Parts: sequence; structure tokens; C-alpha cells
Amino acid sequence: MKNILKLIRRFIITLILSFVLLLLLNIFLYGLWIVKYVSKEPPMDYTFKVAGMLKFENGKYTLPDEMTADLKKQNIWAILIDNDSKKVIWQTDNLPNDIPKEYSISDIAIFSHAYIKNYPVFTSKVESNLLVLGYPKNSYWKYPVASWKYGLVKKIPKFLLILFCLNIIFIFLIYIISNSKLLSSVNPIIKGIQNLDKDTPVHVKEKGVLSELAKSINKTSEILQNQREQLRNKDTARANWIAGVSHDIRTPLSMIMGYTSQLKTSLNLSDETEKKLSVILKQSERIKNLINDLNLASKLEYNMQPFEQKKENIVAVVRQVVVDFLNMDIDEKFPIEWKTKNEFVSCFANIDSNLIKRALSNLIQNSINHNENGCTIYISVKEDVKNCIICVEDNGTGVSDKKLEKLNNAPHYMVCDTNTTEQRHGLGLLIVKQITEVHNGKVMMKHSEYGGFKVILKISKI
Repeated sequence: MKNILKLIRRFIITLILSFVLLLLLNIFLYGLWIVKYVSKEPPMDYTFKVAGMLKFENGKYTLPDEMTADLKKQNIWAILIDNDSKKVIWQTDNLPNDIPKEYSISDIAIFSHAYIKNYPVFTSKVESNLLVLGYPKNSYWKYPVASWKYGLVKKIPKFLLILFCLNIIFIFLIYIISNSKLLSSVNPIIKGIQNLDKDTPVHVKEKGVLSELAKSINKTSEILQNQREQLRNKDTARANWIAGVSHDIRTPLSMIMGYTSQLKTSLNLSDETEKKLSVILKQSERIKNLINDLNLASKLEYNMQPFEQKKENIVAVVRQVVVDFLNMDIDEKFPIEWKTKNEFVSCFANIDSNLIKRALSNLIQNSINHNENGCTIYISVKEDVKNCIICVEDNGTGVSDKKLEKLNNAPHYMVCDTNTTEQRHGLGLLIVKQITEVHNGKVMMKHSEYGGFKVILKISKI
């Protein structure tokens, strides 16, 4: 319903704007047309002007030469009728031959509002006499003044306003009625388009003026549903394949690691052989961890990982991860410093503590794996108004700006070094991102203030 109302509102606004613009255009064109035909100097004003310049001197009436020339230029003639005799006592040289030289009172009463021999005339007083200016035929249209009742004239503005409003209402009604079928067809179309991004199939009735568009939406929905089904099948197949391969690799890998450990404990090994066995064990452990990461990443991506949220103290969870790493007796080249303020002992959030521990372990291990010459790992927890903020950083080699941008914006498989023998930032960080996302949190990767690599996790607190 909101969509229909919005559409109707837009139609009405468009109609109003069209009406206003059309009205303004008409007024403009009407103004241009009027200007074309309106005299520079209205006839009555011009008549008064001539009357003012007509003077009685030396026993006769005279008009200045420039005014006489102007009258001839405009093809205007003039006569002066005596008040007593009603005869013409003065005239211009261009007076037409058919103009009478004597008039009655009734003649004067008639032509003062009309014509003399089809010449539109205008009058003015010169002393006690009557000045008449005659314009060319068909130059002006003169008509008698109608006699209307005062009440009618008084109510004309109100009547015109009511008529204008009724016309607008009538136009709106015609517009709405004529577009009602279109509007009734548009709402299902809009709903269908809005539902295309959902998993449910969309079917719009294929009727009305927009039936072709409805048919296209239905076809698009069918194609999208088929594509979604194919993607689901592919995702399921990929998840099953990863799980199957991981399971198949574990058994031979366990045997390799077991036999290698037994060989390493033998007393008859040379230093070179023992070194090679250590490399095999280390790389086997890396493969094992990679398989575990791959399985976890796949489960998180397809929502197959059990997710048990409950209220936990983030500070305590992070501190436990740090203690576990310290108890592992890791190489002295990788000291871990707890940078959280002593007075900050709690920050509660709804989390799956096992997943958060896994994310932190990955970040600590990431610093170890990428700094062969050693580094100090700094871990801290703080809070802002809405979030618990976990920070893991080091003073190791760090990453370039270009690689940091890739880590923040590209998926793990896009972050690949040309030297495949090196460790990669990637799958471990992907898991960190996935774990943070299932907690509706945010991951940010930056350059550390200590010169190395820094990862910040923000999780909403309660």
C-alpha cells in the first residue's frame, strides 16, 4: 500500500508541476502576444496629449508642427467640434472626405463610445469644445460598455476562484480515474521486484497494461531460483568435498607424524637426519593445522559450526588465551605482553568463548609464523560506548600498505605471495573474520604503533 500511495503522490506532484508550468507558459506567451498589439502610447492618453498642445492663437486653433507630423505619420486625423454650433471649426490636413463637418448631440453621444464612418475615434475637451482623434479603420476595436449589476461584478473574483478550484479537482479526478488501472498493476510489479532478492519464488499476475513486465519478472524469478538451487548444490558439494578430503588426509598424516616422532627418538641418527625429521614434523603439523582451519572456515561459511552464545567476560577469555600460550613454553623469541590496564577487569558480551579463543590463537600464531627472527606480541582489551575492543599486535616485520589493503578488502584466496614457500596471511585471518562476523562484530587490520602488524576486533558489549 505504501508503494501505491507513494506512486500516487508522485503522479499528483507531477500533475501539479505540469499544470503550473503550463499556466506560466501560457501567461508568458499571452504576454508576448499582447505586447505585439499594444500601442506604445494608449489612444486616450495620446488624445489628451494632442488636446493639451492644441492652442487658440490669432483667432484660430493651431497645433505644433512636430505633433502635426506625428499625426500624419500614424495616419491619425483630428477635428475640433464647436460646443454651440456642433460644427467642425478645426481639422487636420489628412481628414478623410467622408467625415461629416457637422454633428448633432445624438451623433456625438454615439461616436464618443464607437466609430465615425468605421473609424475608431477618441475624444477629449479643448476649452469648451470637443476634440476628436480618428484612427485608421480596423486599427482598434471599440465596443459599448455593458451595464452589469454591482452584486455580479463584486462576486466575480470569488466566482473565478471557485471555478478555478473546481477545474483543478475535475482534472485530478480525470487523471486518477484514467490511471487507476495502471496504479493497480504497478503495486504487484513493485512488490515482485522487491522480493526478487529473497529465496522465495516470485509470481506476478500477468494481466493489465504491464503484463509484459510481469511476465519478465516471473521469468527472472525462475532463473534466479534455478541459480540459487545450483549454487546451494555446489556449496553443499564443496563443503562435503572439503570434509571428505580432510578426513582422508588425517589418517595418513597421523601415521607420518607418528612414525617420524618414533624415528626422531632413535639413538642412531645423524644430526642431518634428525634435522630433516624435525622439518617433516613441523611441516606435518602445519598441514594438520591447515586442515583444521579449512574445516572450520567451511563450517563457518555454510553455518555448519555449532554456535553457542552466552554472556562471557571478554577480558577473562582473552587472558586465558594468553596464559595458555605462555604455558606452551613457546620460543623465547616471542614474548607476550599483557597491555590491559589492571583496573579494567571486565567487559561482558554474548559470545561463543571457544570461537573467540580460536580467533585469538590464530592471531598470536600469525605473529609467530610471520616473524622468524622473533617479535614481541602485545595483547590488550579495552572498551568504548558500544564495544569490547580486543587488540593483537607485534613489533615484527609488518606488511606493506598494498598488502594491508588486500588483507582488509580481499578474500583469503586473493592474498597470495609469489613465493609459495612462505607463510601467507590468509586462511587464519579469514577464520578470524568469519568468527567476528558471526558475533556481528568488526575486524580492522592496521600498521602497529610498535612497527609491526595489528589486528583489532570489535564485539558489541552488553
